[in-house]
Amino acid sequence: MKVEKLVEIIGAEFYTGVPDSQLKALCNYLMNTYGIDKNHHIIAANEGNCAALAAGYHLATGKIPVVYMQNSGEGNIINPVASLLNDKVYAIPMIFIVGWRGEPGIHDEPQHIYQGKVTIKLLEDMDIESFIIGENTDNEDVREAMESFRSVLAKGKQVAFVIRKGGLSYDGIVNYENENSMFREEIIQHIVKVSGEDPIISTTGKASRELFETRVANNQSHKYDFLTVGSMGHSSSIALGVAINKPETRVWCVDGDGAMLMHMGSMAVIGANAPKNLIHIVINNSAHETVGGMPTVASKIDIIAIAKACGYPYAVCVDNFEKLDVEMKAAKERHELSLIEVKCSIGARNNLGRPTTTALENKQNFMEYLGFF
Repeated sequence: MKVEKLVEIIGAEFYTGVPDSQLKALCNYLMNTYGIDKNHHIIAANEGNCAALAAGYHLATGKIPVVYMQNSGEGNIINPVASLLNDKVYAIPMIFIVGWRGEPGIHDEPQHIYQGKVTIKLLEDMDIESFIIGENTDNEDVREAMESFRSVLAKGKQVAFVIRKGGLSYDGIVNYENENSMFREEIIQHIVKVSGEDPIISTTGKASRELFETRVANNQSHKYDFLTVGSMGHSSSIALGVAINKPETRVWCVDGDGAMLMHMGSMAVIGANAPKNLIHIVINNSAHETVGGMPTVASKIDIIAIAKACGYPYAVCVDNFEKLDVEMKAAKERHELSLIEVKCSIGARNNLGRPTTTALENKQNFMEYLGFF
């Protein structure tokens, strides 16, 4: 289905969401049509943030907003849907567009399998009526579904269009880029070299894939790394849990700007606990690159000031490899909680692979290396 037709059928004036590769057609259409425009389109930090923002839009305008997300974000909207939007509370109507990763019968990565299985059930449990759009869904069927949804929305309820792989298409092209010169994979190669045999917890997406392939290229074991292949935004909290319980072990967290923003409160918890053995690296390309390259707000905020305000004793920003190496070596010797923001370009190898070990194997090997078994 052409994304332009879906937008026309829905007839909404305001969209907010967290980008998803399954919804790349919609994301690119919105970027080409509106860009980032507070009156029409905002990319928020996480899906719950989107739902609340959309609720505010409805309260101020009386109009029905659209929230888009990957199905992994359903967990983040449960609280606002159940305790804010629900028709037994404030009865705020909303249209969700959900990318269906891990659909049963469709091959996908392990972090999507269970989420894909329960995608529709979670919507049903939240009393959200849904309609599934696939590659061959007829426009008139979508139009009829939307007409049916209007009576549901009029009651202060929420509805959802669930998008299968290939369900939406768009002929427009959007080029996402920035002015930074450092490539993420090279940054990770430098981190691996300096960290030595220290454990690394890496964030969701291409960063973990590049860390895995760096180990392969170096003929190194994967036991040093915990790859946070799902659970976006939580790698720094995992790293905090490891660092607190292994105080004699230096722990590195390789984070991304989108992930950091998604659950930024974790930085306050890290700063308050201030483990002396944790080095938090935020690779900042100001983009949700793994799912297409749509922008985050990381180019408009001061991550170093935020880290220091959260209690990090040391925080610095670097934009070249010489400074990066100097700061990482200093952090390794400092024995103090440190954050290094690394300005990064947008882009990755076209032939970038995926981990060939299972998630359970990754966990087992990592825990054995930490000395649990």
